[in-house]
Amino acid sequence: MSTIPPFTITADIVNLVAAISEQVGQLNASALNVSPQLRKQNRIKTITGTLAIEGNTLSEEQITAIIEGKPVLGSVRELAEVKGAIAAYEALVNFKAHNITDLLSAHGLMMADILTQAGQFRHKAVGIHKGGEVHHVAPPAHQVSGLMADLMQWLQHAKDHPLITSCVFHYEFEFIHPFADGNGRMGRLWQTLILSQWHPLFLSLPLESMIKDHQTQYYQALEQADEQADSTVFIHFMLSTIAKTLAQNAPVSAPVSAPVNAPVNAPVNAPVNTDVNMTGLKTTEAIVLLLQHNPQLTRQQLADAIGKDLRTIGRAISKLQQTDRLKRIGSDKTGYWQVQP
Repeated sequence: MSTIPPFTITADIVNLVAAISEQVGQLNASALNVSPQLRKQNRIKTITGTLAIEGNTLSEEQITAIIEGKPVLGSVRELAEVKGAIAAYEALVNFKAHNITDLLSAHGLMMADILTQAGQFRHKAVGIHKGGEVHHVAPPAHQVSGLMADLMQWLQHAKDHPLITSCVFHYEFEFIHPFADGNGRMGRLWQTLILSQWHPLFLSLPLESMIKDHQTQYYQALEQADEQADSTVFIHFMLSTIAKTLAQNAPVSAPVSAPVNAPVNAPVNAPVNTDVNMTGLKTTEAIVLLLQHNPQLTRQQLADAIGKDLRTIGRAISKLQQTDRLKRIGSDKTGYWQVQP
């Protein structure tokens, strides 16, 4: 790899960068960060997605249980992969994208119970095989340290937009394949880190989950970049995927009757809008999230905000009450909802 990785900034890439920047500007990061429940759910989606790409079969429900310290049936390796990914993503905010020591530390966390050489660059030749065919032969092991030092130096001093440099880094990292295992999940982790250091919103976006939804195209883009010895096609793919992730996680404007911190006896008809992201949530989860923002919402307001009929909302509320997640305080007309921890 040359000191400056080969890629071309096309008109399509410029347009995507502009569109994503506009999306980020329109999104209110606090809408994603205000709810610990939503942060947790997006992190679970991220971990599930990035590990599923590598063949891990554990579901979002099982990974949720692991995070909550509950026993889960699964292979020793799959459970270790989940625990490693949880540790790496939790530590992400402490890393600097251009620091090799941080990269090695993150790999050490990610692969701690999987690789004996976790946190170390590989010492042997590696390649990517699919269906008995070799799809990529990585550079020799003795070149890895130098190539990674060049890549990190380029990243630190690159003048291009972080949206572009994050994609270039992701591709070049996969090309070098610096570790004996865990390269895919580390490349995705590090792109998220680079993006989050441009805008913290990306710490709350399940980008890896969207990549999983387009896994075939992801691998095709990597292979095409290999064939062309140029990461342009991969940059375009990843920027398109980022744009889709932002679009799917755009906050929904929900009409509510009083500010979040208003007293219980605040005027019922005081119109206030609160941005609440409900993308991918079950009806019960969306109800809980909305009521955490405003406990005075009526059933009709919940139905309007979530896009469900009153009967569905009623059944979901009954289920939440039966499981002690939701309690009604006062009358139907003047009372409010209390979300139980």
